[in-house]
Amino acid sequence: MVAGVSFRRGLLALTGAALLLRLLWIVLEPATSPVADETMWVNWGTRELPAVAFSPLRLRFIFHPPLYVYFVGVLDAVFGSLEAVKYAQAVVGTLLVPAVGLVGRRAYGERAALVAAGIAAFYPEIVWFVAHFWAETVFTVLLWWAIERTTAADESGSLLLAAGAGALFGLATLTRETVLYFLPFAALWLAWRRAGGVRRAGVFLATALVVVVPWTVRNYLAFDAFVPVSASGALNLWQGNARMSREEVYEEYWSVHGRIAKYEHARRRGIEAVLARQPWWIFEKLRDEMPEYWAAHGQPIVHIERGAYGKLNLPIAYAAIVVVLAPYLAVLALFVVGIAFLPRERVSVLLLAFLVFYVLLHVASHGYPRYRLPSLPAVFLVAAHGWASWRSRPRPAVDRAHRLGAAAVAVALVLSVGPSLVTWATRPWPPPWFAEETGTGTEGATEAPSTEHP
Repeated sequence: MVAGVSFRRGLLALTGAALLLRLLWIVLEPATSPVADETMWVNWGTRELPAVAFSPLRLRFIFHPPLYVYFVGVLDAVFGSLEAVKYAQAVVGTLLVPAVGLVGRRAYGERAALVAAGIAAFYPEIVWFVAHFWAETVFTVLLWWAIERTTAADESGSLLLAAGAGALFGLATLTRETVLYFLPFAALWLAWRRAGGVRRAGVFLATALVVVVPWTVRNYLAFDAFVPVSASGALNLWQGNARMSREEVYEEYWSVHGRIAKYEHARRRGIEAVLARQPWWIFEKLRDEMPEYWAAHGQPIVHIERGAYGKLNLPIAYAAIVVVLAPYLAVLALFVVGIAFLPRERVSVLLLAFLVFYVLLHVASHGYPRYRLPSLPAVFLVAAHGWASWRSRPRPAVDRAHRLGAAAVAVALVLSVGPSLVTWATRPWPPPWFAEETGTGTEGATEAPSTEHP
């Protein structure tokens, strides 16, 4: 940023630029149509939800959390067009920028905060998602405003802000259930070492439960079973740990009749699969899933591989790959630098704990590049701190422990990203999926098709 520009003014400018970029992308994106799980969200939101007059008790939807279905369905019903959903996502997606900036200011100062907000504003894959029907945009914004309000409550000591943070975590949970299991740690972080922290943590948890529990009750009333939010986690656990092919898992899964019976069967089989792989399970999973989670790949590239944009000429396709992958690799490199300069303070503990939690959650089930998107703002923040620290004069000192930590992270990332870079370097050029109108791409081997089609 230009010297002398205030933090708030800079953050406002970045937010405005982010909104303009997202609106332009919706207008200028090449013609495409929903593919894979996008079709599931569109079908449930525009067909099944209106068919039951938006009644949660009559809606036979339990595999995924409900918020994004209602987001799509309500906007489509009000405006009569899926284009309205895209423009709403552009507005909602823009709100990630101030959330990241405010968290960054508390953690690393205004300079690093504006760098992190700028990355969030212009990061190509985040921009790309606003024009597509996946829950990532809505979930990521709710999640990071929940984290921002949590840090604000901790800084100010406000019970009201703690309640707001809990409510946002609850809404994020109703968009994607994974964050439910981070709530205890976030509450523990609030309670730790600050005067009145236990009260704030209690309000935080109570508010989150107030938001989530009504859907748990709905699941019991509609399906006569205890399902906290959704049923997808059980199948993810099973297919990510079974010593059988994905096709065999799905064949057995679909042989079970009834949504709840499927859920209970998948949960039991998933636990059995994990227990059967002890004591080396976690080491095997780290070896197998970290390269999938951190792969040099992205959903826009998958969209090209699937032929969703039709036939593209090679220069355009190559340029798209570079635009997606170059910022990702640069941010990872800066993340290592940020680890070397990382301060020992509370917000850093929360950010790194969330990042480790989110990665390990997907290691326990299965990794895939799209799944990492909600965790990337934590990477942006540490990377921005690394950039600001490296550029500062005098440069902060780095002790032995931080150097070792940065080296360990660098090795882990090289081992995780390296296999995908080798794949890019050794695959045939031009790849067959550029030469054809359609392609199977890579996602079919890593991301299961939805099981919640009507």
